Amino acid sequence: MEIKKSNIEGVWILEPNCHADQRGYFMETFREEEFRRLTGIDPHFVQENESLSKRGVVRGLHYQLPPYAQAKLVRVVRGEVWDVAVDMRRSSPTFGAYVAVTLSAENRRQLYIPEGFAHGFVALSEEAVLQYKCSAYYHPEAEGGVAWNDPTLAIAWPIAPDEVCLSPKDQQHPLLADAKCF
Repeated sequence: MEIKKSNIEGVWILEPNCHADQRGYFMETFREEEFRRLTGIDPHFVQENESLSKRGVVRGLHYQLPPYAQAKLVRVVRGEVWDVAVDMRRSSPTFGAYVAVTLSAENRRQLYIPEGFAHGFVALSEEAVLQYKCSAYYHPEAEGGVAWNDPTLAIAWPIAPDEVCLSPKDQQHPLLADAKCF
């Protein structure tokens, strides 16, 4: 597995080795000891989630506040998404900055997002199935969000605003200036 640093400290891009032949393929999608050796992070995942989204669906930007803050390891098993992690740590020199990566079943890339970041994505294919491991259980009383189109964040979403489909809940997220942060 190849693990690369992103432009924000603590966010990593993982590219698993895929062994393919006439039968199909095999790949190890995560190996804790290798991840720890290459990143210095000792992950402990307790929950795994999966979502199916149609083209244009934006999910996010979501996060969990302490004491239930979550690190996530995100991958796509069908289709393609443009995945975003936003630094929500007020004391960070990269507060409000983001990392964006195209994740797809074809490229098999994964994104590790540490605690203190909001996460969101837009489905670029007709359907996209996204799976993600979490380091803490979901607690509704600890959930936070920030508007996907906050002009302060200036996220360059690869889709026209009139093509975006949001849940009612995601339509209500505050701007960064008004969001609960770490």
